[in-house]
Amino acid sequence: MINTLIIEDEGLAAERLTTMVKETDPEIKIIDHFDSVQDTVAYFKNGGTADLLFMDVQLADGKSFEIFDFVEVKTPIIFTTAYDQYAMEAFKQWSIDYLLKPIQKEDLERALKKFKGMNKSESVLGEKELQALRDLLKKSTGSYKQRLMIKSGNKLQYKPVDQAAYFFADGKAAFLITRNEGHKFLIDHTLEELESILDPEQFFRISRKFIVNFSAVSELRGSVSIGIEVRLNQQTEHELAVSRERAGELKAWLDR
Repeated sequence: MINTLIIEDEGLAAERLTTMVKETDPEIKIIDHFDSVQDTVAYFKNGGTADLLFMDVQLADGKSFEIFDFVEVKTPIIFTTAYDQYAMEAFKQWSIDYLLKPIQKEDLERALKKFKGMNKSESVLGEKELQALRDLLKKSTGSYKQRLMIKSGNKLQYKPVDQAAYFFADGKAAFLITRNEGHKFLIDHTLEELESILDPEQFFRISRKFIVNFSAVSELRGSVSIGIEVRLNQQTEHELAVSRERAGELKAWLDR
């Protein structure tokens, strides 16, 4: 068996990947799932091991590359990411594989086949490779999505991202709520993907369920001890509760 970890901060994405892996290759055994840099570092520092990692670039508390600043990981990695094609070339250059979200079965099959065909030394990142990826990914994030495809009845339309007051997840679906009118549209992205492709100066993920637009926020209610709620400059059907671990970052993001 190939003992495998999934390091992914989007619960639904992790579940989907787990199912796809089990259906694609019975030799792969998912032994655990972590959603943060902190938990992953703790696992390896406490002697945890694995034969293969599926690692998202963006985690709940930072970029996955930060893991390697705290602990040496000799495990081969297949990255999962919503980054653009420029970044993809960086992954290709360093002889590791990646899965571009939303993950397709044929891409997963290709990645696992490549992993099995490589010597372990060929598929482990050294410091030179890690630094090159950090630099290239930093450059690749200079361009963000300006509009999103939305589904309206049997039509596909495009909506400028600055027209969004906030985004929310409902089960496996994600929706855009427009500013002022509060219209709701189904979009073809998870919140985790949106977090990677939207400008972080303009949009902030306040919890697993919500991403808000800076221009739509009017005030915060409550405190860290009892819970914080984001209030927008328009009526909403949702209570935009802030996760406790994101409260401090949110206040700093708004205070500028």
